[in-house]
Amino acid sequence: MTDISLLVMAAGMGSRYGGLKQLDTVGPSGETIIDYSVYDAIQAGFNKVVFIIRKDFEDEFRSQITDKYSGKIRVEFAFQDLHDLPDGFTCPEGRKKPWGTGHAILAASGMIHEPFVAINGDDFYGRESFKVVADYYLSGADDFSMVAFQLDKTLSTFGGVTRGLCTVKEGKLDTVIETGELQRAGQGVTSDRNIKLDGSEPVSMNVWGFTPVVFKYLRDMFVEFLHDEGNKLKSEYLIPSVVNELIQSGREDVHVLRSASSWFGVTYKDDRPFVMEEIQKLIDHGTYPKQLF
Repeated sequence: MTDISLLVMAAGMGSRYGGLKQLDTVGPSGETIIDYSVYDAIQAGFNKVVFIIRKDFEDEFRSQITDKYSGKIRVEFAFQDLHDLPDGFTCPEGRKKPWGTGHAILAASGMIHEPFVAINGDDFYGRESFKVVADYYLSGADDFSMVAFQLDKTLSTFGGVTRGLCTVKEGKLDTVIETGELQRAGQGVTSDRNIKLDGSEPVSMNVWGFTPVVFKYLRDMFVEFLHDEGNKLKSEYLIPSVVNELIQSGREDVHVLRSASSWFGVTYKDDRPFVMEEIQKLIDHGTYPKQLF
C-alpha cells in the first residue's frame, strides 16, 4: 500500500480572529476542527499526520489535540520559525508575521518522503475532500493535485474573505489567483478585482496534493521571493502563487479534483456558532460519531 501523509498548517495566529483558533472547540465532546480533519483523513486511508506549528505552543497543542490520536495515526511535528531562512537572509527587524503557507510547508521537508496533502488547520473540508484526494494517490498518481470547492459554498456572512480563484482546462488547473474581499452581493459575489462572479466558480481552499519534489521548488522560489519581498514586514510566500508559477512555466500539471462537500471555517469569531451548528447536523445525520476519539 502507498503511504500518504496529511500536512496540517497550524502555525498562524489568526490575525482577524484574534487567538489560536485551531484550539477552539466546535464539536459536542470538545473536538476542534483539526480533530474532524484527522478523523476524515484516517477514514480515507492516510497513515501519517504532520503538524506545522509554532514551537511555543507545542505543549498546549499536544495535550489539547494530538495526545488522543495515539494508536490511531502516526503523528509528527514541524516548526515554522520566522528566522528559519536560507543562507544569506535575515528576518527584517519588526517582522512578526509568519512567512506564509509556502514557508510553512517547507518546514516539513525533512519528514515527508511520500505523496502528501497540505491543508489549513482551521478549515473544515468534509469527508469527501479527503477521500477524493487519498484515492487519487493511493491509485498510484504521482503528479500534483488540488481539491476545488464552489466559491459560494466558502463565503462568510461576517465579512470579506480571501480565496484562490481558479480556472480549469481539461481537468487541469490553468490559473489560481489570490482574490480578496470576496462577499455576497445580490445575486453575485464582489471582490477586490474588477471581475464578474456568480458564485459557481471553483476556488482553492488550500487542499493541495503534492509529491516530495515540491520541496525543491519551494526552496528555490523562496530565495527569489526573499530577494523581491523579504524586506517587507507583511509579505507572504503563498502556495497558490508558487503553484501558479509552476503551471505557467510548464514545470508541473495540477490535476483538479472536485469536492461536493460544504466547506466551512472560522475566519471571524462570529463564524464559530455556525460551524458548531453545521457539525451537529452532520452528527445527527450519522456522518460523525458524537465523540471522535
